[in-house]
Amino acid sequence: MHVPDGFIDAPTSAVTAVVAAGALAVSLRGARRELDERTAPLAGLVAAFIFAVQMLNFPVAAGTSGHLLGGALAAILVGPYTGVLCVSVVLLMQGILFADGGLTALGVNVTDMAIVTTVVAYAVFRGLLKVLPRTRRSVTAASFVAALLSVPAAAVAFTLLYAIGGTTDVSIGKVATAMIGVHVLIGVGEAAITALTVGAVIAVRPDLVYGARELRQGLKLRVNGELVDAPATPAAPVAARTSRRTLWITGLAASLVLAGFVSFYASASPDGLEKVAHDKGIDAKAREHASAGSPLADYGVEDVSDARLSGGLAGVIGVGVTVVAGSAVFWAVRRRRDAQAPSEAL
Repeated sequence: MHVPDGFIDAPTSAVTAVVAAGALAVSLRGARRELDERTAPLAGLVAAFIFAVQMLNFPVAAGTSGHLLGGALAAILVGPYTGVLCVSVVLLMQGILFADGGLTALGVNVTDMAIVTTVVAYAVFRGLLKVLPRTRRSVTAASFVAALLSVPAAAVAFTLLYAIGGTTDVSIGKVATAMIGVHVLIGVGEAAITALTVGAVIAVRPDLVYGARELRQGLKLRVNGELVDAPATPAAPVAARTSRRTLWITGLAASLVLAGFVSFYASASPDGLEKVAHDKGIDAKAREHASAGSPLADYGVEDVSDARLSGGLAGVIGVGVTVVAGSAVFWAVRRRRDAQAPSEAL
């Protein structure tokens, strides 16, 4: 879903850049309410984990692959505003260091991959939790459906942007059919990864999952032979099975292993957008990436001839840079919140 330079014309790219900048400003403000001393470090880790898993392309159809977008995962783990920032940090690192996603198309990519996926996923997630029992299984199930729907939603958003500012003359109906069709399949992979990750974190630290903060075990009372809901009471604190530090170290280690080792076995087939663009001619006016000369371009380290070592080193560097950049952003947001707290109290 990373849109290269040249797919969307300059005026449309400029408008999406303004939209993305406005959304990021709103997200920075909203993230102050979502982040605290416990969750701010987790947000940086979530960004690094999304970067790592995005390197793991999985096959979805003949000659086509897909990878995690991450909006649903980030929104459910750390909150929708923080989720937008997490995915945006990933996209920025990918565009600048790895020549993945055009720089002039950065506004398009942030709008499509960070904003649309996060907003759609979290809206679906919250809607499902309103009708499902408030249990951990419900959170995991809702995360699956939310992630599943967020990917074709991003495909629809790209199709609309292409209809407005596409640089080639291709039938919008053909683009929509191809994009939505393949991204429904990719959405299944997104949903599985998201549900497994959310379920794993809930199993050890449910108190750190933003989407699970309202969980409480409803008590039942037997009245005249029938079970009825007991009066609401404050939820009892959940005992943590592992410390925040242990969770953070485990998550970082998993990200490094995924990006540095497992990524070598990822599918080499083009992803959904690349495949559709090639088959339909959308890429006829694609331009070379401005960072094509980067020593980490195409997820490899320059002058390292061994493909496995080159890709692994690039993945490890990417995880390291992303966790540092993400943690710096969220640390600054948290400090801003702490600085405003005394004045708001007055």
